[in-house]
Amino acid sequence: MTHIAEPEARPGAFRLYDTATRSIRPFEPVVPGRVSIYHCGLTVQSGPHLGHIRKEVVFDVLRRWLTWSGYEVTVIANITDIDDKILIKSAEAGVPWFAHAYRFERELHDAYAALGCLPPSYEPRATGHVPEMIEMIKVLIERGHAYPAPDLSGDVYFDVKSWPAYGSLSHQNIDDMEPAADSDPRGKRDPRDFALWKGHKDTEPETASWLTPWGRGRPGWHLECSAMASKYLGDEFDIHGGGLDLRFPHHENELAQSRAAGQRFARYWMHNALVTTAGEKMSKSLDNSALVSEVIKRFPARAVRLYLIQPHYRSPIEYSDAAIAESVAALGRIDNFVDRATEEVGSRPPEVPEEFIAAMNDDLGTPAAVAVLHNAVREGNQALEASDHDQIASRLSEVNGMLMILGLNADSVVWRQRNDHQLAAVVDGLINELLRQRTAARDRKDFATADAIRSSLTALGVDVSDTPVGTRWYLHADLSAPVAAGTTTGADNSARE
Repeated sequence: MTHIAEPEARPGAFRLYDTATRSIRPFEPVVPGRVSIYHCGLTVQSGPHLGHIRKEVVFDVLRRWLTWSGYEVTVIANITDIDDKILIKSAEAGVPWFAHAYRFERELHDAYAALGCLPPSYEPRATGHVPEMIEMIKVLIERGHAYPAPDLSGDVYFDVKSWPAYGSLSHQNIDDMEPAADSDPRGKRDPRDFALWKGHKDTEPETASWLTPWGRGRPGWHLECSAMASKYLGDEFDIHGGGLDLRFPHHENELAQSRAAGQRFARYWMHNALVTTAGEKMSKSLDNSALVSEVIKRFPARAVRLYLIQPHYRSPIEYSDAAIAESVAALGRIDNFVDRATEEVGSRPPEVPEEFIAAMNDDLGTPAAVAVLHNAVREGNQALEASDHDQIASRLSEVNGMLMILGLNADSVVWRQRNDHQLAAVVDGLINELLRQRTAARDRKDFATADAIRSSLTALGVDVSDTPVGTRWYLHADLSAPVAAGTTTGADNSARE
């Protein structure tokens, strides 16, 4: 196989399916050598499930591929931290809406990290960009594409009939569209007009509103992304994307309002297909979601990432534990080869096969790319059996390169940190179990066993201290600032790190 050791940005080498044109197009960025990406982040109303995180993994692989290809990549992914569902769910939970949103924003970040996703270049929140939204509304009103509700409710709507290209992204005729359901229809000129700004209601917290020329209120969902994308990426940028369910109405509305405001907006629109269960879209409303935090308790996170990467991003994935178990087995075979080959020939620098490059350049073709990876592992195992060190080294370099680009290399900082965290939990559990046994021995006056347990821990570098609130343990390294400490008081065995 031929390898490319020092990639550089090559215009047109990468081709991407553009939802707007329904075609695979050569990728030509706005600025040569640079790529600007905006993908819609979560509305942080509850914990992320595999359907949410698939989009994050897809765009993470895209970013890694473009970076490896020689581009300087900027990724903006927003956080929607104010909307109807957040207000409703926070009220049900009896907590402030902003605390509710922040809790699930943190869970989203945990899911990013768990699945090995690089953090965005920047992650703006909707509530931090109200001035930009107000300015955009003013421009749209001045251009005749938006209007305040005549009842002075504070609502402001986009006039879809004022924009003849409305429907071009989702390839729909406006006369065939259903009414927009994002606000009170009584103030609209046309039932399909959508809310740019929502007037404050007496039933909503005062803190969930901002003062505007049209009264107090809060952002419409579609407006916030247009305002943030243009602020951080300019009037024209390269790729806008998200899950296929966002194509309409969210992205259609973004495109219309941004173009109507005079922006060129996105050159390419990229949408990943959905994760389904029993043929239905994975969603919280259907109560069929698999929370990331729960799935990674049952399966290794790297295997979950491989499960999400293997199908093409435009193909739906049917969720099942059996499918993820297959990825666990596949990753085990890959890791087994890497371990055996490294023992045989030592560590090898990453290289990337031409077949893998061709697959990834063809609309991020991960199914063919993963097939190249598995083939390299098979050939590597054959070389191991034949003790062909040259072939072992060559295949190991290829496997290392492909795993790196797919974000699956086991020795990366992301996975090492996760493994360290998991190991810390295991160590904490084992030590606390020994301390429980020591406490039980002391309770039955078996001081010889209790002392033996303490001596064994001391020999391993663990100091044990009996306090009025329970038994604590510390590493020898620095007793004034322990690396790890646990408290054992009956059933309470929580460790502090």
